[in-house]
Order: sequence, then structure tokens, then C-alpha cells
Amino acid sequence: MTPKEAEAILQEYFAPWVKRLGLRVEEVGERHAIVRLPWSGDLARSGGGMSGQAMMAAADTATVVAISAARGGFVPMTTVQQNTTFQRPVVGQDVLIDVRITKLGRTLAFSEITLRAEGGGDTVAHATTVYAVQG
Repeated sequence: MTPKEAEAILQEYFAPWVKRLGLRVEEVGERHAIVRLPWSGDLARSGGGMSGQAMMAAADTATVVAISAARGGFVPMTTVQQNTTFQRPVVGQDVLIDVRITKLGRTLAFSEITLRAEGGGDTVAHATTVYAVQG
């Protein structure tokens, strides 16, 4: 799957509010994806940091891209679990979401997700997900 094909998945299968996050696929591979969440004041919470809800939604969406890449295209799937730990605030920087599929079974997919501020290198959040995937 190419980044352009992954971008098409974002446009075709996601709700309008998810599309308004402005996510861009930077890279896709056999069992991973890197997706950019652009900084926007609209995503800031009180105090100026990027909203955790926006980062969680972006991580969840990026996982669909990674699973789709691993499956060779989009298949219906549902989030079963997402666990997110925030480690520091992000202000005025894009967030790069690096999803790695750790196990891809017939009906379940597991992933590890690292969120980093662009140019920062430090992890701003870490997440794990479990998805139910239709075959």
C-alpha cells in the first residue's frame, strides 16, 4: 500500500469530524504506518496544549491505516480497546504517530503506537490498541 492509497482510505471510510483533523499519511509499510496530526489551535485545550482527545482519535485512525496496510487494503474493523498514556504536552508542533502492528490474527489485531512532536524526538504519548477485524 502506498501513502496515496492510505490517504484514500482516510477520505472514504472516516466521519467528517475525523477528516477535519487533517491527518496525512507520511509512510506505510507491511505492518506499520506513520501519520501526521497537524498542529491547530482548534485542537488545543485550555492552557494551549494539544487535546488528548484529538491525539487519541488520531492514534486510533492511524491504526486503521496500519491494519489496512497489513491486510492489503481496507476491511471493516472495530476498536476493542485503546490504552493511552500521555507523557508531556505538545504546543505548536505537529504530532507524528508511529503505529506498529505487533500481532495480526484472523479476527484480532494488536498494535503499539508512539506519538512524538515533530522535531522533538521525545515521546509525548504511548498507546496500545486491540481491534476486531473482519476477514
